[in-house]
Formats: sequence, C-alpha cells, structure tokens
Amino acid sequence: MLQSSSILILILAYFSLLMVIAYFTAKNSDNQTFFTANRSSPWYLVAFGMVGASLSGVTFISVPGWVGDSGFTYFQVVLGYWAGYFIVAFVLLPIYYRQNLTSIYEYLQERFGYNSHKVGAISFFVSRVLGASFRLFLVAIVLQQFIFDAWGIPFEITVVISVLLIWVYTQKGGIKTIVWTDTLQTLLMLTAVVLTVYHLGNVLQISPIELLQNSQFENYTRLWVTDDFMVRNHFLKSFIGGVFITICMTGLDQDMMQKNLSCRTLKAAQINMVVFSVVLVLVTFFFLLLGAMIFLYADQNQIMIPIMEGSPKTDLLFPEIAINGGLGVGVGIVFILGLMAAAYSSADSALTSLTTSFCVDFLDINKYPEAKQQRLRKQIHIGMSLLIIVVVILFKYVLDRNVIDGLLTVASYTYGPLLGLFAFGIFTPFQINDRKIWMVVLFSILLIVMIGNLPPQALGGYQIGYELLPLNGLLTFLGLWLIRTNQPTT
Repeated sequence: MLQSSSILILILAYFSLLMVIAYFTAKNSDNQTFFTANRSSPWYLVAFGMVGASLSGVTFISVPGWVGDSGFTYFQVVLGYWAGYFIVAFVLLPIYYRQNLTSIYEYLQERFGYNSHKVGAISFFVSRVLGASFRLFLVAIVLQQFIFDAWGIPFEITVVISVLLIWVYTQKGGIKTIVWTDTLQTLLMLTAVVLTVYHLGNVLQISPIELLQNSQFENYTRLWVTDDFMVRNHFLKSFIGGVFITICMTGLDQDMMQKNLSCRTLKAAQINMVVFSVVLVLVTFFFLLLGAMIFLYADQNQIMIPIMEGSPKTDLLFPEIAINGGLGVGVGIVFILGLMAAAYSSADSALTSLTTSFCVDFLDINKYPEAKQQRLRKQIHIGMSLLIIVVVILFKYVLDRNVIDGLLTVASYTYGPLLGLFAFGIFTPFQINDRKIWMVVLFSILLIVMIGNLPPQALGGYQIGYELLPLNGLLTFLGLWLIRTNQPTT
C-alpha cells in the first residue's frame, strides 16, 4: 500500500519538475507569448501534448470506471471523435489561420457582429469553466480520498491547493509553457497506463487479446450496440454524437484551438490534428482494456467499489486498486504520476484559454497600453483560478453521475450555440440581425433542456443520448435563419 505521505512527496516532486519547465519557457515572455507562444510551437509537440490534454483525468479514471456499467461501448463515441477531427483539420483550421485569430470567437465578430462575438465567447466561457471544473473535481476527490482525508484536511482546501499549483506554473509563460508541460504529462500518462495494463495482465495471467476473445468477459468488453435504436448508447447515436462533440469541444473550443494556432503554419497544424486523432483513438482503446482488467481484478479479489457520500463511485475503483489493491508500491507510484499528468495537462490549458478568451473577447485587451495589458492579463488569470475553485467545490454537492457522462451531457447544452453560429457563418452567405442573437440562443438552450429531460415513456421508449448536441446546433441554426437579413456577407 502506498502511504499518503509518499503520495504527497510524489506530487511535490512532480510539480517541482513543472516549475523547472515553466522557468525556462517563460523567459522574456509577454502577452503574445502567453496567448500564442509567438506562433512558434513545433507541431509534433503540440500533437503529442494534446493527447494528454484531451484525455485528462476524466479519461484516466472515469473511462475505466465506465467499463463496469457499459463495457467498451464508449469506443463508439470515440470513433465519432476520430471522424470529427478531420472536419476540424480541413474545415475550421483554414478559417482560423486565414484570419490570423488569437481567439477563435473573433471570427464571429467579423462575420456577424458584436453580439454574436459575445454569445460565442460566453458559450465557450461557460462550457470550459464547467469542463475544467469537472476534470479537477475528479482529481480532487481522488486526492481527498487517498491523501487528505487521512490528515483531516477539508475537500475545499484540497481544491485550493490544486488550482494554486496550476496557477504558479502557468501565470507567466501561458500557452508556451503548456505546450512543453503537456508533452511531459502525456508521456507520463501513457507510461502509467501501459505499465499498469502490463502488470495487471501478469497478475491475472491474461493478455489483452485473450481478454477480448474470451466470451466469459463479454459483459466488460461488449463494444457494439446495434440491436435497439431506442437505447441511449446505440452505435449510430453514439457515433454522430462523437463527431459533433469533437467539432464543438475541440474545433470550436478556444482551449484546444489555442494550441493548434501556436503552430507555425496551417499545414503543420493540420498534420498535428490528423496524427493526434489516430493516437487518441488507440490510447482510448487501451484505457478501455485497462478498465476491463481492473474490474476483473476487483471481482477476483473481492474488492468493492469505493463509497463516497453514501453511494458507490466507479470512478474511484482504479485508484483504489492501484493504491490499496495489493499490486505493489510501483503500481501506486505509476498511477499517481499518471493521474497528476492526465489531470493537470487539461486543467492548466483550460485556465490559460479562459484567461486568453476573457482578455481578447471581453476586454479587447489590445486597445490598452502594453504595460496595462500585462497587468490586466495577470489579474484575469487570478480571477479565473478563483472561479474554477468555487465551481469545483460546488460540484461536490451536486454531481451524482459518472464524471465523463456528466461532462458530455453538459456539452450538449453549452456548445450547441457555438455549433449553430459557426455552421451558419461557414455554410450560408447571409448576415443576421445581430441584436436578436441572444433571443435565438436562449430559446434554443431552453428547448434543448426541456427535450433532454423528457422521460423515455414520453418518447415511446426512446432514450435521448449525445444527439442533443447536434440537435441544439440545428435549433440555433434554424433560429439564425429566421433572423437572417437579405444582405449576404461579402
């Protein structure tokens, strides 16, 4: 068993390494370094680092936890992700590079006007605050369960410490620092999952191939759901949902695009996106294998799913087995390093992108003298950190489902307006009555919330899944069509 004091030492050593990277990458930095890394990032570093940022602590823990309830069916969504990345690479990235954007929501200002720009920025802001908080919440409950509870430290303090550490190493170099720290963090995360699968395979005396081929384990390895279209995780619904989740949560998300826009050229950014998409699919499948092995190990050793706040949390089974499951100190060390890497590779870039978006989209920071620009950016960076702390703490009292499922469900509500706005701007020649955009977006979200909460009985047994996201985008698109003007864009 790995002791809580040993875990704390690991965390401090890990963050010390991040501080060293931040020291070297933040030299002579300014706002352009923070926002765009002076557009000098090597594409291969961005591609590799984006794997860790996309997977995050949610994938590291919640995807293996998902296997116990749903087998490998999440992979249907992942295949949709893969298709979506090609749309991002060859439809959206050319637009962003052609207009030389710092914040991708500046496109909406040029295409439609002031109000559309603000709607896009607010949609991202809400989406990313919730998404980053989801991810940090997952890490915080693991740290709480296995370290800080033993010392009587409240959950709220755990959250404050986690965010403070992120702020320290991102507050100067911004995206330039993150490109390098994400590379390290992705390497640690992938090393952790590979070594854990290898070790579990030896303990269980079963290889990944044998696991997939043995019908005895099909309740954990079931992949396709094609027999009943009414269920929530039918293949077609999952695949289409995955495509649009990628378009929105990557292609229309300042967090993910900020890394891509730091590449030297459009071609480099596109190569980055294609390579990254293939690696991400393979790595996610490996996480599902890990999940199956974890549940098999738990079954064989009578390890119960950990209880938190009175209910079982499958998200905590992986850390329970890695730290307390009798696999040895080595597995525990590998798990902690992998968890830290997965979690903070997502959270640090989220904090940076929120700061960037607020400075560019809301404050129009370039209109101020350079000295004031630096001061404003630092103040906003602190403000974003405090906001995430508050939201993560609130999640402890309101979150009641598997974290990754909750994350994708929230995305259905918050990214829909972005999908509708960008689609209308790219695929139609029309302008809109910019002052009415607020009405369209609010009505669309309200309607989607109502549809998303309809019981299956009201729909003849049909269970609504992630198709809420494209439906939300379609409703926004139709609303924009109604407020279009006769004057086409030039």
